[in-house]
Amino acid sequence: MSQVPGWLARIGAGITQVGERLDERRAEVEKEHTGPERPPVVDHVQPTAYAPPAPQPRPHPAEAVPWGVRVAAEAGWRLLVLAGTLWVLMRVISAVQLVVFAFVCALLITALLQPTVARLRRHGVPRGPATAMTAVLGFVVMGLIGWFVTWQVMENIDLLSNQIQDGIDELRKWLLHSPFHVTDKQINEIAKNLREAIGANTDQITSAGLEGVTVIVEALTGILLTVFSTLFLLYDGRRIWEWTLKLVPAAARPGVAGAGPRAWRTLTAYVRGTVIVALIDAIFIGLGIYFLNVPMAVPLAVFIFLFSFIPLVGAVASGALAVVVALVTQGVFTAIMTLVVVLAVQQIEGHILQPFILGRAVRVHPLAVVLSVTAGGIVAGIGGAVVAVPLVAVTNTVVGYLRSYANPVPHQASQPGPATAPAETPKRPPMDEAPSA
Repeated sequence: MSQVPGWLARIGAGITQVGERLDERRAEVEKEHTGPERPPVVDHVQPTAYAPPAPQPRPHPAEAVPWGVRVAAEAGWRLLVLAGTLWVLMRVISAVQLVVFAFVCALLITALLQPTVARLRRHGVPRGPATAMTAVLGFVVMGLIGWFVTWQVMENIDLLSNQIQDGIDELRKWLLHSPFHVTDKQINEIAKNLREAIGANTDQITSAGLEGVTVIVEALTGILLTVFSTLFLLYDGRRIWEWTLKLVPAAARPGVAGAGPRAWRTLTAYVRGTVIVALIDAIFIGLGIYFLNVPMAVPLAVFIFLFSFIPLVGAVASGALAVVVALVTQGVFTAIMTLVVVLAVQQIEGHILQPFILGRAVRVHPLAVVLSVTAGGIVAGIGGAVVAVPLVAVTNTVVGYLRSYANPVPHQASQPGPATAPAETPKRPPMDEAPSA
């Protein structure tokens, strides 16, 4: 009996430990469901009715700009870079304008003479003699044309001045008896004002004469540069072109190598076609004014030939010169007939000869011709007007080729053969198709 209370005490202690363990487990489960303990709420602090929303992160400034504005900005700064590059290039060209113009003239002359060199090479003539014969023949012909024009003008200058004086007298008589009621006193006043204007501007005229000497020296320098450049381009044009290709980055070299021969063919076709069209204009207009007894018909025909190298503007200027000479020397009727002849020949040239001779390869829209000639004349005078249209034609050819080279036409799905054709190895152009610069 003395051992019973000890046994009961041990059972009570075990039950007490089990109860404590159950309380600890229950407290752990409640803590997991309710989270960490929160501090007790103070009675005098009133809780807010709602919790404020969490602040959203702000987007990047570039993402806040509308897409159209971003595109315009991207295009704008690139255009500014191109405009700045073009401005610097124009400044450099204007600083060495004589050298650039001489080289461009050499390119045009080379485009005219290079097919002859290629033809002689195909007949077995060595490169040196073929270049020498072609260059000598070409420059002799151009020199004879210049000498003939100068000789005709000097031979007929006295006759022309007398006829101009007679024409002025006839014009004065016509004004006196015209319905405009011009009096002899008014005509004398106009003549007096002209003489006074010439006398007041004597210094300017003298300075212009001195500047003319400088212009002559620069012209002779340009002629020499043109002759030497033409000789080297005719003789060593392929090697010069290959050296130029080495300056192009390697990634862009295949495209430039393919665009060069096409640009050269376009330039050659333009120069050859322009020479043929100008020669036809000069022959037919010269024959017309010759049969109308207009003085210096042959020199006027040569001027028409030279002015024809300036598209649109040259034809108008040379035709107007022929009409003015006919007016002051032969009268109104002859001037009207000369105008009819000039307009008829120019219409035949514009609608028949140029499309047939020049072809589609060098066809430029009339608006592009007018804008390019005007811009070239503003930038570089007559020389800029001469080279503007061939530059636009060559640029059009190069841009078209590079666009097709960068975006080749995919093969048709129905086309037989493999799905991907092997890349075509660019062929080296033959001697008569290689560019000379």
